[in-house]
Amino acid sequence: MPPRWPREPDRRDPAYRRLDDRMNFAVHVAIFAACNSSSWFFRTLQSAEWSWTYWVTGIWGLILVAHGVYIFAIADYSPLPARDNPTNSPSG
Repeated sequence: MPPRWPREPDRRDPAYRRLDDRMNFAVHVAIFAACNSSSWFFRTLQSAEWSWTYWVTGIWGLILVAHGVYIFAIADYSPLPARDNPTNSPSG
């Protein structure tokens, strides 16, 4: 069952941004796992000498690690300042 958000989703909400970033990271991991395991499966099945599988796995893995480090260690989820609404500003 998918997670439910108890209030109106808003990217200015720090908890929502954190959950959204982690769910995007989970999708990134799932796509990496599916593509990577498929390429290695077919490489083994066909006894092929595909040198590109090492490169794809390595580079994509490093990108995945960098994404994870950003999400779990670097990202700042402090509340964003309120934006000024031009319709409410006094006209001079």
